Amino acid sequence: MANVLRVDMHTSRRSFLGRTAAGVAALSALASSGCSGPMARSSSRTASGFVKSGDVVLFQGDSITDAGRDKTRENNANDARALGTGYAFLTASQLLAKRPEAGLKIYNRGISGHKVFQLAERWDKDGIALKPNVVSILIGVNDIWHTLNGSYKGTVEIYERDYRALIARTQKELPGVRLVVCEPFVLRCGAVNDKWFPEFDGYRAAARRVATDSHATFVPFQAVFDKAVKVAEPKYWAGDGVHPTIAGAGLMAQTWLDTVSSAKV
Repeated sequence: MANVLRVDMHTSRRSFLGRTAAGVAALSALASSGCSGPMARSSSRTASGFVKSGDVVLFQGDSITDAGRDKTRENNANDARALGTGYAFLTASQLLAKRPEAGLKIYNRGISGHKVFQLAERWDKDGIALKPNVVSILIGVNDIWHTLNGSYKGTVEIYERDYRALIARTQKELPGVRLVVCEPFVLRCGAVNDKWFPEFDGYRAAARRVATDSHATFVPFQAVFDKAVKVAEPKYWAGDGVHPTIAGAGLMAQTWLDTVSSAKV
């Protein structure tokens, strides 16, 4: 999956300023709509109850998490290039800026195109070996997308079975780990059409069940984007319906921080 967090360098200054103004208006409207996330309440949340001083925080998933990260630098904690240009980078930047005394180490090990079973195949290296205290996982869109395009024979049942096994393994090998299960999401534009539904809703429900049964914190990304599209068209938040724009990534980061800040540990 291609990274869509790019700026058209040929865009005129006038059109750029116009889009910027539209973006500010959309975010303001979203805040006033009561959408879940710090923009609706406060941008000062630091998740200090969930993410503790000295913690290692790991973001895992597919291209939405990967977001063009420099994999040659992936062993460098808190490295901007290693964190990519998406929600993981934006979330990390807020945690590090607001808690400089906490000594946090934040990594991104998302890989574009991956499904749950591929996370499991690399979990020793990209999960357990880092000894994370907090593991945040966003996975699921490829488990259905690659089935729709014929490159993978997956089902909701396979997705949930593999996800449960991965979580159970993580909790066994990392006792006391704090888990964050992020809801897979899509917006109805670009690559996302009626063929995705209602099956995609089953993947969302499966992720929620996994989170509930494993006592993980669940981040409701789809619910937040469903509210967001009421104040700005879907492609404003995710150009192809899957990969977030800079606005979409910002909304995700704020939602992650707000949800985790409110979580019971």
